[in-house]
Amino acid sequence: MPDKAKLSSSEIGVLWMTFQQKTMILRMLEYFIEHADDEQSKKIMVDCYEQVSPYEQKIKDLFTQEGAAVPVGFTEDDVHPGAPKLYDNGFDIMFLRLIKEISMGMHTLNLNMTYRQDVMQMYKELTAITQVTYEKCTTYLIQKGLLTRSPYTQIPKSVEFVQDVSYLSGFNPFKEKRPLNTVEAAHLYHTAESNVAGMTMILGFSQVANTKDTKRYFEEGVGISKQIIKTVSNILLESNIHVPQTAGGNVTSSASSPFSDKIMMYCVSLFCSFAIGGSSLGTAFSQRNDLVKDITKTMQDIFAYAHKGAKIMINHGWMEEPPQTMKTDQKN
Repeated sequence: MPDKAKLSSSEIGVLWMTFQQKTMILRMLEYFIEHADDEQSKKIMVDCYEQVSPYEQKIKDLFTQEGAAVPVGFTEDDVHPGAPKLYDNGFDIMFLRLIKEISMGMHTLNLNMTYRQDVMQMYKELTAITQVTYEKCTTYLIQKGLLTRSPYTQIPKSVEFVQDVSYLSGFNPFKEKRPLNTVEAAHLYHTAESNVAGMTMILGFSQVANTKDTKRYFEEGVGISKQIIKTVSNILLESNIHVPQTAGGNVTSSASSPFSDKIMMYCVSLFCSFAIGGSSLGTAFSQRNDLVKDITKTMQDIFAYAHKGAKIMINHGWMEEPPQTMKTDQKN
């Protein structure tokens, strides 16, 4: 019996996805670290970079040991550290916080699809790194006044049970909608907060994109983010809940791109996948049927936008194909 079983198909798949994501994060951090003008934020990014960087080679080694082709991912050709500063006012940590939020979900899912001890251990280590970095980013942004906490509410003094099925309704224009419960408010607030940061990111991408189709695509993404923020904010305000506001994350006037269009397109694709997953959870935990309708419409818009982006990436030869399962010849 061999000391280690061969990598399973699911392990190859999750390692491939992790390699794409980690090489993207590392390349973009290289740029943000060079342009950091705050020592505290720079240390957060450097610590993250130094902890995550070894896993790029570890995944390469796993593929090599299996005799498999090593993924390309993102290289030094996808970042231009000497380009002028594109974002200001804490956006680097806002971006890293959102990336780490995505990573936490991905690592948990990936761990659930692994079987070999060394691969499981890798995802346990990555999860620990991600959680610590996320906490550092959140603490930093709150201390700097760049991130607002979700709204406070009355502390429940007793347990109550739903007494009527009208609790689930929200479409009837002749009946007043019940206020949001805290679970629904949490998911809606998170959606708005994520889109505020995402909109700033895509706005910067649209300003420096090198090809016309990617520029138009990013401009469309800004519009979609604005619409999502508007829709969610209106729902929150109906229940007298304040909407996410931030004093951070500005786009400068730079017209020189620090990143390749390829890596920017992948980054937006990753954010779209995260948004669809988050919206699915929001739908699952929403008990007012009008909320489910609004969230579902948002998911459809994001899915259509992501599909359009995939076509652009394919047309430019930027979409790296995941390893395929065994193909068989089909004869009619």
